[in-house]
Amino acid sequence: MPQISPLVAGDPAHLGSFRLSGRIGEGGQGIVYLGVNDKGENAAIKLLHVKFSGDTIARSRFARELKAAQRVASFCTARVIEADLDGNTPYIASEYIDGRPLREIVDTDGPITGTVLDRLAIGTATALTAIHHAAIVHRDFKPDNVLIAADGPRVVDFGIARIIDSTGTITSRAIGTPAYMAPEQIAGDDVGPYTDVFSWGATIAFAATGKQAFEGKSIAVVLNRILNHEVDVGMMPEPLQSVVRSALAKSPADRPSADQILLRLLGQPSTAGASTAVLTRGVQVASDDTTPFSRVSAGSITDLPARKEAAPTVPPSQKDVAPAAPPFRNEPAVTAPPEAPYPVTEPAAPARSRRAKVWIGLVTAIVLLAAAAVALALNGWPPLAFGAQPEPTGTAGPQPPNTFASVVDKVAQTGKIVIGVKGDLPGVGLQNGEDFQGFDIEVAKRLAAELGAKETAFVRVSRDDRAGALADGTADLVVATYSVDKSETQFAGPYYLAHHDVLVRAGSGIESVDDLKGKKLCAPDSPSVGDVQEKVSVEPVGAPDYAVCMALLRSGKVDAVPGDDLILAGFAARENMRYKVLGAKLNNERYAVGIRNGDVKTCKAVKAVIADLYRTGFMKQLLTRHFAKVDFEPELKVPAMETC
Repeated sequence: MPQISPLVAGDPAHLGSFRLSGRIGEGGQGIVYLGVNDKGENAAIKLLHVKFSGDTIARSRFARELKAAQRVASFCTARVIEADLDGNTPYIASEYIDGRPLREIVDTDGPITGTVLDRLAIGTATALTAIHHAAIVHRDFKPDNVLIAADGPRVVDFGIARIIDSTGTITSRAIGTPAYMAPEQIAGDDVGPYTDVFSWGATIAFAATGKQAFEGKSIAVVLNRILNHEVDVGMMPEPLQSVVRSALAKSPADRPSADQILLRLLGQPSTAGASTAVLTRGVQVASDDTTPFSRVSAGSITDLPARKEAAPTVPPSQKDVAPAAPPFRNEPAVTAPPEAPYPVTEPAAPARSRRAKVWIGLVTAIVLLAAAAVALALNGWPPLAFGAQPEPTGTAGPQPPNTFASVVDKVAQTGKIVIGVKGDLPGVGLQNGEDFQGFDIEVAKRLAAELGAKETAFVRVSRDDRAGALADGTADLVVATYSVDKSETQFAGPYYLAHHDVLVRAGSGIESVDDLKGKKLCAPDSPSVGDVQEKVSVEPVGAPDYAVCMALLRSGKVDAVPGDDLILAGFAARENMRYKVLGAKLNNERYAVGIRNGDVKTCKAVKAVIADLYRTGFMKQLLTRHFAKVDFEPELKVPAMETC
């Protein structure tokens, strides 16, 4: 357990819902306190050394970064519990991990070897994959941010460096700890998931050798070694040796993704992304120190029973925060003997008398249910059925939860379907009286028809109530620019891969993001504002929504509007002036169909329909019909699909 020192004069007694009991430590980012809330949850609360000083743009960016951090699934990470934006000095409360930093363990006990090193590598790769699936870049992955707890390694402080950078108090793009920075951080180039991969490689090399991969008596020497020195990883076993060597490639394009690292270390094919089952497997391997570790045969992870309580099966966000890295091109060819599947100890067979009692109970229950059904029928009651709902309209309130086994089954039995859509996005999903129009609406109609619906009703949903509409039965599906997130919603698709981009007036002379330098940028509540600011210095002009942004752009009071390209094209298509989406593709948004969690049957059916929309050219026709007036190049390839 880390040493907890007492509070000192000037320390707060409370932060938010947490009562503080001591200091865990202090660093360049802030002071870390130990706190507990009324629920008995312990938290590590970092009071950051940054000041908003009334900067509403910085506060807004902080809020967005925090929201993204809260999406990270708890796979070998410390989840974010709470944060405060009200004071000038913000804080973040994360799950308290009772463990020692990896750096301390290596410095005290020496290098890590054998299966312990394997589990460390797999656990940290699992955490990094979960972080990247939530569209977060850690930016400061190092041994100090890996805590070794009783249940395995846990990665902490993901996204904190980016949050601090969002306040503008640190202007350098080279945020990170020098010995674990990637070459692109040193050069001031763009950072991304590939940057974390390099830092991961340096961290594992440190754990295996007991020495920093890039040592030096001065920062200049350290940075020179990062740029020019190759790390000796020959002491590591395969496949870890090859994976770490690839992770430490100087060029980001030569590094594997975190998904590929995890899959390779688990003995799986690395040609596709890591699924929730793979992440769960990573947690199990990292946390189980009682069973000899061996890699499983390719493709067998989904069939493995859990040895311990499974990690949360939350669908990862899986936003495309960066292109997938190429295969392990730096690896030597290695021929390894096939390894046995992960050993599982079967539970002892129950006693015969216990089995007899179970069977008697089951038979009794079946007889009672049958008798009840007969009695209901004789008394004129309708047969027991799953969830007939009141017919919704465009303004329907919550309906009783749908108790059909799946939406597909409901449509097959009733011929009806209810789809939640947006009503405030021109060209995408706009309500006009009782009618709905736009790209999303036509996608929804086609989905309904292909699922066999004879009658389709639409209900309007907002960003905040989409998940609730599915949970309480107001909607069977939601097609409403619904980005894949970490909620309890299941997603099918995506049906469209949108990008954070910039809208400008055609003929304005602005051809790229670099041309926006020094120009006025409308700043609604959108992460795309921060994406532009990362690329170029602009003058932000606050606005409550996109309608106001379009008015400012039309009048020349701003030079550009950032946002998701599909939404930008929808607003621009109804204008008399000609507009252009730059095609900068600053980040991705995967618009998918929301389905009640667990409805795998409908998920698979919807995915098949979406693929057919692209194959038949229907999606291309639809995009052309709605956005032809705008200089806009939409995505026309089938997006990489979520796992049902």
